[in-house]
Amino acid sequence: MIDKRVASLEAAVSGIVDGATIMIGGFAAAGSPVELIHALIDQGSTNLIIVNNNTGSGHIGMAALIENDRVKKIITSYPRTANSVVFPEYYKDGKIELEIVPQGTLAERIRAGGAGIPAFYTPTAVGTPLGEGKEVRSFDGKEYILEYGITADFALIKCKTSDRYGNLLFDKTGRNFGPIMAMAAKTTCAQTSEMVELGEIDPEHVVTPGIFVNRVVTVPKPVHESVYIEQGRVYP
Repeated sequence: MIDKRVASLEAAVSGIVDGATIMIGGFAAAGSPVELIHALIDQGSTNLIIVNNNTGSGHIGMAALIENDRVKKIITSYPRTANSVVFPEYYKDGKIELEIVPQGTLAERIRAGGAGIPAFYTPTAVGTPLGEGKEVRSFDGKEYILEYGITADFALIKCKTSDRYGNLLFDKTGRNFGPIMAMAAKTTCAQTSEMVELGEIDPEHVVTPGIFVNRVVTVPKPVHESVYIEQGRVYP
């Protein structure tokens, strides 16, 4: 019997070792799997390489993972946002490595990794510091740079609805990077607000099929990152 459900957040992040590469879903607060990130902090793995749209806000979620000295390097599009208070100091002090990737390129690198495409050419970043040292090739008189697909050991994502097979539905913009990260990781761990019985999800509506999901944990009332930031919360 196929059953991707796990009993706890602790079980969902088990087996993540030091030095692992982890994709974390979310576009700022939208779709950020805060509970899974906090469980990862509690789990204790360090020297992690994180692939995420941003570096977190305030002192919770992604920012807390950095502040608790778990992250060696981050691959991101937005290293600093309005409420970034942790990453700028860590980077300034040389405590974390940074690779900036334009957001569209980041999404395509993840999608390519999940599709088994090792590399692709894009005009984005040609002639800029982000293109320095990368292979350049001309197509029809226009220059393109070579970018490599990204894969990961684990992906931590957040969805709205799941069944025990791991079929996922997302909440509007909370979908963002979740589906492609699920495809690009060896082990995908999803937190869901709602667990339904088999057959309750219309197959035509499934966004991420269960074949790309390994573990699902139910978090009935997930926190919203922006609320915790407004309250000045710190984790742990």
